[in-house]
Amino acid sequence: MSDVDTRNWAGPGSSGPFDPAGVSFTPVSRGLITARLITEAIFVLPPLLIGAVLAVLFSPWWWILAGTMAVIAVWSAWLIPRQVRAIGYAERADDLLIRKGIVFRRLTVVPYGRMQFVDVKAGPLNRRCGIAEIQLHTASATTDASIPGLPPAEADRLRDRLTERGEARLAGL
Repeated sequence: MSDVDTRNWAGPGSSGPFDPAGVSFTPVSRGLITARLITEAIFVLPPLLIGAVLAVLFSPWWWILAGTMAVIAVWSAWLIPRQVRAIGYAERADDLLIRKGIVFRRLTVVPYGRMQFVDVKAGPLNRRCGIAEIQLHTASATTDASIPGLPPAEADRLRDRLTERGEARLAGL
């Protein structure tokens, strides 16, 4: 048995490794919810409708397909808003924090000095929903550092700020 209190590993004022003390995360735009729900509907609604039509015309066994797709649609409508609300980012003095996930949570810490370049992306659906995504490329090939669902003005501001901080940190090496 150990004398270490494992309930307070993150320190005072923190609720764990995913909520560092003194850090305020900025949430992403709610437009990301709309974009993800539209994408989900594109994949769920056609099989649901096909299953319903086939059940009416040929066999009631096709209701299994329609019912399964209806359950998936309801589950997605409940889950996607929660997933989007869990995404956030925070700029600190030396690094950028990106938080994602509900059950399987992830906190990515990207030091400004490790950033090589910053991409801003927005496909047709994202532009229609008024959002963009920032992709950070670092010296590590395995780093998944992206922030989806940013308003375009915030994506531009963040891109410029991260690029500026990255160049300043690289100059100091």
